[in-house]
Parts: sequence; C-alpha cells; structure tokens
Amino acid sequence: MDIKKELKQKYKELKTPMGVLMIKNTVTGKVFLDTSTDVQSTINKHKFQLKWGGHPVKSLQKEWKEYGEDAFEFDVLEYLEYAKDDENVNYKEELEVLKELWLDKDDFSKLIFYK
Repeated sequence: MDIKKELKQKYKELKTPMGVLMIKNTVTGKVFLDTSTDVQSTINKHKFQLKWGGHPVKSLQKEWKEYGEDAFEFDVLEYLEYAKDDENVNYKEELEVLKELWLDKDDFSKLIFYK
C-alpha cells in the first residue's frame, strides 16, 4: 500500500473526541450549549465565527462584540465514549440525549441560555 493510501485509511479510522460543550459569558452568565462528534474542531469553528462576526446565534455574537473575547470561556462539559461495537450507534442522537441530561440538571435549570 502506498503511503498516501495508508495515511488516508488511518485518518478515516481516527476517532476524535466527541461530547457536549459550553460557551459561557463570564460577565452576564449566559451560556450556549452545543454537541459535536469532533469537539476541538467545533470549538475552533465557534471561535472563528465569533471573531469574524458570523456566528448564527445573533445574541451571542452581539455580546461577543460588546464584551470581547476575554469575557468568554469554552469548556467541554462531558465527553462521550465510543462504543466497542460502534457500527450501528448514532452518535449524534447519543450526544443530543447527553445534552438534554445536562439541561435537566438542577444547576443548569437556573442558567440563562442564548437563543
């Protein structure tokens, strides 16, 4: 097998960390929750969109512009582990369930969320 094909195959087999992530405004306390099958890429995407003024959540974008980047924290709340036999697992659905579990926690019910 040539090196290009081997590298492509290894990339396809790579399992990136997935989970529920939170963007929090430390000034207002507002939060935005998201899920991802590639947590670091999604964090990078949100940061890029916010820095360049193109985030789809307009209220979050407005406060990013108002308070600046230093007023925001990006955290992974929980990672989702891959199943040993993951052929039939719908990880996007599993992540949504995990997100709902976080939303149902008592301390989260008191938070203000970006819409």
